[in-house]
Amino acid sequence: MSDEQNRVDVEIYGERYTLVGDASPENMVKMSKEVDEKMRLVLQRNTRLSLYKAAILVALNVMEELYNLREEYENLVKMLEPERKKKK
Repeated sequence: MSDEQNRVDVEIYGERYTLVGDASPENMVKMSKEVDEKMRLVLQRNTRLSLYKAAILVALNVMEELYNLREEYENLVKMLEPERKKKK
C-alpha cells in the first residue's frame, strides 16, 4: 500500500465534501452515495430533524450494521475453529 492518499469531491445531502483517504476514489464515492441515501431516508421519515440529528441517527444505524457484521464474523470464526484444529 502506498503512502499516497486519494482525494475525491462528493456531495452528501446537498453539501460538498472533499474526502481524503486510503480507499479507492470509487469506494469513497460509493460510500458517500450510501450515506447520502441514508440521510435522505432519515429526513424523509422525519422532516423536522436537523441535519445534525439526522447525521447522528445515520451514524448510529451504520454502527449497528457494523456491530452486527462483526458479531456474525466472530460467530463464523468460532464455527470454523474446530475445522482448523482437525486439519492440524
